[in-house]
Amino acid sequence: MTDRHIDPERAQFDAFKTLPRDTPIHMLNLVRFKAEASYPDDHPLAGETLTGADAYANYGRESGPIFQRVGGSIVWRGTMEALLIGPEDERWDAVFIAQYPNSGAFMEMVTDPAYRLAVVHRQAAVETSRLIRCAPDASRSGTVFG
Repeated sequence: MTDRHIDPERAQFDAFKTLPRDTPIHMLNLVRFKAEASYPDDHPLAGETLTGADAYANYGRESGPIFQRVGGSIVWRGTMEALLIGPEDERWDAVFIAQYPNSGAFMEMVTDPAYRLAVVHRQAAVETSRLIRCAPDASRSGTVFG
């Protein structure tokens, strides 16, 4: 598969850091799991028969306390049922929006040493993903495409 987007590229991360840091942010997460998790050979779970979903659950358990400590919360979670616009073979196993009080909180999370250890589960779990920073816009809530 050539569509492997697991971790941000340096240019993407640098662009993220140039955006305002003092406003709330929403991060739209679209995640497709591997059928079988693939841990590095030196990881204690290497050789275990875990699905990508199992490994992602490990990621959630280990990163969740850090996510909550920095003020993160899940504001929406759903299950993909059908794709109306887009590539026919596109599917997402996990779809959710994470909210952070500001981008500094997100940066604090991803640079936390315990988070950096937990992220190996995400890397073992994910076939491909999208992580899209969005600015919440309460003034447009309830409007129709405007």
